[in-house]
Amino acid sequence: MKKSIKSALAGLLAIPVLALGLTALVPASTVSAAGTCANGQTIADGVDCASGNGSAKPLFGEGSIFTIVINTLLFVIGAISVIMLIVGGIRYTLSGGTAASVTGAKNTIIYALIGLVIAFLAYAIVNWVLTAVTA
Repeated sequence: MKKSIKSALAGLLAIPVLALGLTALVPASTVSAAGTCANGQTIADGVDCASGNGSAKPLFGEGSIFTIVINTLLFVIGAISVIMLIVGGIRYTLSGGTAASVTGAKNTIIYALIGLVIAFLAYAIVNWVLTAVTA
């Protein structure tokens, strides 16, 4: 029974992630590639030049599609980690001293903290890579 609940929750969490990913990949309008581009000095300039005549949002840089998607996903991961930290604290408070309940609550808290650390590190790494690519 627990396995089916976990798989159902995983499926429910996968739906918004897939929806966000698909909406970020589908262009809002078609852009013609007839425009000419100045010789760019970075990878991001070449990618933005290849996207068309410059009317579309850039792929990299401040306010770009990639930055918006990554920041949204990292926000969702951080929010889920904080919610699970609160759930673990409630489970620990309501455990009543039962060893199995206390262990489960402690594991929930530990995994939520690990998730928060991973979310912060992922945010730092992604921003570092984006600044390296766009600089």
